[in-house]
Amino acid sequence: MSEFTVLDLLDLDLKQHNHLQLTCIAGRSGLSKVIPNDKISRPGLALAGYFTDFSWDSIQLFGRGEQSYLSVLEKDNDWKNIEKLFSYNLPCVIFIGGAAPSEHFMDIAEKNATAILSTPLDSAVFSRRVYALLDEVFAKTETIHGVLVEVYGIGILITGDSGIGKSETALELIERGHRLISDDTVKLKKLSDNYLVGSGENPMLAHHMEIRGIGIINLQTLFGVGAIREKKQVQLSVKLEKWDEKKDYDRLGDQTTTTIMGITIPEVVFPVSPGRNIPSLIETAARNERLKKLGYYSAKEFDQSVLKWLESQAARRLYYNTDSLEEE
Repeated sequence: MSEFTVLDLLDLDLKQHNHLQLTCIAGRSGLSKVIPNDKISRPGLALAGYFTDFSWDSIQLFGRGEQSYLSVLEKDNDWKNIEKLFSYNLPCVIFIGGAAPSEHFMDIAEKNATAILSTPLDSAVFSRRVYALLDEVFAKTETIHGVLVEVYGIGILITGDSGIGKSETALELIERGHRLISDDTVKLKKLSDNYLVGSGENPMLAHHMEIRGIGIINLQTLFGVGAIREKKQVQLSVKLEKWDEKKDYDRLGDQTTTTIMGITIPEVVFPVSPGRNIPSLIETAARNERLKKLGYYSAKEFDQSVLKWLESQAARRLYYNTDSLEEE
């Protein structure tokens, strides 16, 4: 990940429900400072003079409590702790609720090249939004060779050897009304340490596809904007491989998984051979995965049906054997 600066935080083009509504009110010379981590600090203890374990390398958030105590310090003309606060290389300071500090406070920030930002949002809303944003910005990433599609709302990562037919399979799925996130290379982000979100490594090229014999095609132009999507959570892995007669493939639907970046994801392996309709199989796998999320497991239901049948057969044999003994 390239360095993420205060200016990047201001320039982020976010959707309305995620917008931070930040403006810079002082310390513009500090906009180039790097935000080194995804943490947020509330500097109330630091304002009171306790700097042990002070998280100076985090974004400093001045909520209602910090603003109230700051006004007391300013009224008493007590700037010692404030000046010590700015002696640290703070990334930036953010005031909540549209508030702004005094001129002297902003002068100290200017002298130490620290940007002062303000947002009209309250502490709870702003904290939720900025934590989600920083989680994505600082998420661990990995780029893998494969295709990411959305089928019936399920994000499916298709992998396999080069030339196995991943792009052709994705193209057939798009023709059936499903959506492409990325072809050839998929950039995965590990969010909140419990799920993966995939997107194109290069947003300008993600919705182009290479089809051997045709060349490069633009899916948005061919199929419309409804055939593409920017990113999607990876919920199922589909591995394509050449049919191996010696290999014992799953025929009962036992749950198998794969691990990517420490995250366990359900996986199905489809052997590719002439006559097998892989797109139809992937659609079926997507439907089956949705059923599993609703608590219905076809393999378990089949096992229960077989057990009931075996139990009924055993009971029937026992009944008839008992009757035969009584007649004798």
